[in-house]
Amino acid sequence: MALRDDARTIGLVGLAHGTSHFFHLLLPPLFPAFIRDFGLTYSELGLLVSAFFVVSAIGQALAGFLVDKVGARPVLLAALGCFVVAALAAAGANGYAGLALAAVLAGLGNSAFHPVNFTILNKRVSQPRLGHAYSVHGITGNLGWALAPVFLAGLTALSGSWRIAYLAAAALAALVLVVMLRNRAALDDRSGTWVHQTPARASSLAPEHPLTFLKQPSVWLCFGFFFWSTAALTAIQSFASPALQKIYGLPLSLTAFVVTAYMLCGAAGMAVGGFLVARTERVERTIGWAMAGAALLLLLAGTGWLPGLAACALAALAGFGTGLAAPSRDMLIKRAAPPGATGRVYGAVYSGLDIGFALAAPVFGALLDRGHAAGIFYGAALLLLFGVATAWLVGLHVARGRVFALAA
Repeated sequence: MALRDDARTIGLVGLAHGTSHFFHLLLPPLFPAFIRDFGLTYSELGLLVSAFFVVSAIGQALAGFLVDKVGARPVLLAALGCFVVAALAAAGANGYAGLALAAVLAGLGNSAFHPVNFTILNKRVSQPRLGHAYSVHGITGNLGWALAPVFLAGLTALSGSWRIAYLAAAALAALVLVVMLRNRAALDDRSGTWVHQTPARASSLAPEHPLTFLKQPSVWLCFGFFFWSTAALTAIQSFASPALQKIYGLPLSLTAFVVTAYMLCGAAGMAVGGFLVARTERVERTIGWAMAGAALLLLLAGTGWLPGLAACALAALAGFGTGLAAPSRDMLIKRAAPPGATGRVYGAVYSGLDIGFALAAPVFGALLDRGHAAGIFYGAALLLLFGVATAWLVGLHVARGRVFALAA
């Protein structure tokens, strides 16, 4: 593939991924408005996050099979359509049930993106540029997370209505859908090849049962890694702002930007991580050091010992560590995916991400309701360390050549 073709595909997949991450935060940035208008608690709002990710987890595992069967492009277009409908449902919500409907629709749309994105990248992007493709994929995801609070809270403040903000979000998703339709040739995974597979190897592959990949220990270890690291992210993404407000007495107008800063730092870390992954064979070492450093920063932010602005800065800087680990994480998963099964593997492994979000949100919401604001940061740090341990176990399997018998 020429650089121009690779760049086009990478850019389109990145735009789609950024949109999916934007819709991860369709509801959390406006939690204070829902508490005010509907009388809800943080525990109830945490269950909305759970609803989103339960639907996404189930749908993601199934979407992997669908992608392998019908191709990635039609699934991608349908997922973007779900986001349009989800934002319209949020705009018309008159209570908890309406918000739950929006969460479910957004979760259904989100379920497709990891099987879709990595299938397209692995099929269409040249091997020398694949590490950078993973980096751009991660960066755009973090930029989507960073944009959502500013976009939704900013439009709500300007217009005086969160309903108008959600109508604008629907228009944004519709615009991305139009862009994908106009550039659909660059998203056709059926015209690509497995960049890590030689023709001789392709001809020697024997048919196997579609669920054979589930027998591999590395699949479940990678699933566990995503579960722990994402549960930590949930704490920061959904509750760091009110937790910092309670610990340090800072105004919510200031702490609300910590999540955006965390995501921007994560994007910077991913940019650096894209170069590291091409130069490092034992990628689990990069993951371990980066995430352990992030855990230390979160522990310090939660102590209450620091000046408030310094604590906000450390919490945001922790995003650099988690971002630095992301391209290495995606390369680790690629090594575990046999040719022709990438949708299934990414669907199964990344469902750990959704389950981590789903289970952690109500737990951390309940901690905040009970006044344990520091527990948001202590819990996130502990979960990151669990993720480090799991990544090292995956690395041991890779080093021993026990990932997949058919891996490149």
